[in-house]
Amino acid sequence: MILSDKTILRMLDEKTLVINPLNSEQVQPASVDIRLGDSFSVVEDSPSGIITLENEINYKTIHADSYLILPGQFVLATTMEYFELPCNLTAFVEGRSSLGRMGLFIQNAGWVDPGFKGEITLELYNANRFAIELKSGRRVGQLVFAEMDDYALKPYNGKYQRQTGATGSKVFLDSDR
Repeated sequence: MILSDKTILRMLDEKTLVINPLNSEQVQPASVDIRLGDSFSVVEDSPSGIITLENEINYKTIHADSYLILPGQFVLATTMEYFELPCNLTAFVEGRSSLGRMGLFIQNAGWVDPGFKGEITLELYNANRFAIELKSGRRVGQLVFAEMDDYALKPYNGKYQRQTGATGSKVFLDSDR
């Protein structure tokens, strides 16, 4: 079941759901607006010109109030908000349609597991032929919360737990290599 604004506000008040910082205008009828943070990461050049799933990828991280994403460029960004989800709540990340219509795609995995704590890393791609200026604090999407039928037996405790800033891929840590 997707949570209503009334339920979201109650859970925030009870502190069973944590979103910080949050202002009241961000709470929508069935979602919470997420804003762009000030951390941006891009993949550094690889000497071989190849990145693999087995090796750690090097990123250059920039902390700034704005970032110019070039045409065809891929950049990791972060939400301004830090989240703590209870073990019976999951969330879907949806990019803003208005940004998609500009050619800015939020190519994220789109899923937040129950028990997750941290900022959400956003995967941005500029499909436009023009550069797009991104500004920290601007709304870039929504988080839609869904209540599970029961508490998770194994809440999220993975490699991205408590992440802050634009966090690069940690696929090289996967056990199924």
